[in-house]
Amino acid sequence: MTSIQPPIDPAPSSSKPDRPIRDRLTPQHWLAVVLVLSISLILWGRSPRSPEEPVWTFTPAPLVKQGGNPYIRALMRTISAAESNSSRPYSLLYGGDRFEDLKRHPDQCVPIVAGPNLGDCTTAAGRYQFITTTWLEQAAKYHPRPTGLWFRRAYSFAPEYQDEVVYRWLSDPAAWGVDLTELLRQDRLEEVLALLSPTWTSLGYGIESNSMTDWLPEIYQQVLAEELAG
Repeated sequence: MTSIQPPIDPAPSSSKPDRPIRDRLTPQHWLAVVLVLSISLILWGRSPRSPEEPVWTFTPAPLVKQGGNPYIRALMRTISAAESNSSRPYSLLYGGDRFEDLKRHPDQCVPIVAGPNLGDCTTAAGRYQFITTTWLEQAAKYHPRPTGLWFRRAYSFAPEYQDEVVYRWLSDPAAWGVDLTELLRQDRLEEVLALLSPTWTSLGYGIESNSMTDWLPEIYQQVLAEELAG
């Protein structure tokens, strides 16, 4: 007669639960994890930009001025991308506030809150961020319709005159010691920006670069194509 063996119980499980995986990792494991994550972050940060990814989020507004040399017009829009960076640039004060009276330069000295001139104030205003003295100096040479007597001239700061003064200034070889239009025709934008940087310090060779500075060559090429297309 065959005896029936009682069923064999499985080995009793430990009353102590398994430790979480994080408790079983050695310091060497953690070091490896940190290294992998660090390398991944570095590679992600250096990954090339896809062709569809925009390189900037703002295209300089068209000029109020009509007509003129497309190379100088594109340069003007590029300057304003660095200096005013606004869809309504003509009434802009340094710092982002606005002024209403465009009959003249506002001549408001706004405190500088960052950069090498921190603690000073600036009267920079308009699309090209003219300080008062520079505006009066250049308007005396290039403003097409000053008013008043010769010893008490007034220069409208209306958008068309901001554009016109800058256009004539940039178009004057005597003002820069070189024909800027010819340099631009030769695709020598970097030389032009370097020449203009003492006046507009955000163009990449001055003392106040900003978030738009690195994109100025690309911005110039885009707006130049628009200007050449009419």
